[in-house]
Amino acid sequence: MKMILAVMPTNLSDEVSKALLDDEYRVTKFASTAGILTGGITTLMVGVDSENVSNCLDLIREQIPPRRTDRFVPCSCDYLCLKT
Repeated sequence: MKMILAVMPTNLSDEVSKALLDDEYRVTKFASTAGILTGGITTLMVGVDSENVSNCLDLIREQIPPRRTDRFVPCSCDYLCLKT
């Protein structure tokens, strides 16, 4: 048995949890906070059998749109800054 913690913006969590539940995964959803990300953050906690980990991760990835990397540039001190 493995535990997957998927941290995502709250607006994506309903679609992801619905997809996981439709595939008969059991999901626990809770609000979380992060210093670098603004807005609502949700963490999904999914317990899966070891042989189903990659299938579960693929299902989660399918529900989350690709991130726009052109908005962020790396800065010193391992922080990300918004382009102006």
